[in-house]
Amino acid sequence: MPLASHADDAPPVTPYRPSVSSPAQLPAPGQLELELGGLGQRDHGARRSSLPYALKLGFNPEWGVVVGGEAWVSQREPGMARERGAGDTAFTLKRAWLAGEGEAYGLEWTARAPTAKTGIGSGKADYAVNGICSRDFGAIHMDANLNATRIGARAPGEGRIQTGMSASFSTPVNAQWGATVEWSGARRSGTPSTAQLLAAAAYSPHPRLTVDVGVARGLNRATPQWAWFTGLVLPIANF
Repeated sequence: MPLASHADDAPPVTPYRPSVSSPAQLPAPGQLELELGGLGQRDHGARRSSLPYALKLGFNPEWGVVVGGEAWVSQREPGMARERGAGDTAFTLKRAWLAGEGEAYGLEWTARAPTAKTGIGSGKADYAVNGICSRDFGAIHMDANLNATRIGARAPGEGRIQTGMSASFSTPVNAQWGATVEWSGARRSGTPSTAQLLAAAAYSPHPRLTVDVGVARGLNRATPQWAWFTGLVLPIANF
């Protein structure tokens, strides 16, 4: 009984899945959370499957870190052999500013290490900064992101800096279910711009566990036609 009581008193998880947008809020201080999922993509004959993950830890309500990437990738281009292996790894330092009930702002600084083999990753490090605005509008929660990434690997004629935007809107359906819709896109000189629309549902049987499932549709030819995903968020340690 004491163990059950302690679990009931523990803070809830703070899911960053399933949207592209990051929320400004950090996990509860000292709570290490694991996000793990499955992602499949289809794009004009190409196929890609991966196991994305993220480990999130808040040191306090203002500062925290996120380490994430793809634990495994399997991809195949038309007419080419299948590639398999681990993906790149991203290290993020995060700062949050809580502006009041239902409103917060954040900054993320990310370095993506080229841990994937050639053919899966670019082989070069990328560096990014992401600005976040999170706000409640009644029952609807918004996470809006604006970011810039310095691309390590680029072809002649391609720009070095990629800019991205996204806006996610989520709302509870009942005590355990929630729904999310999101638009996101990116652009870089010398390359086609990308844009996609995402829709997802999340189920929380307990405040310390959330399971999600959803689909994304590319809005132009530079974006994968379809993507489908599922995953979960749960705490794995407290410090």
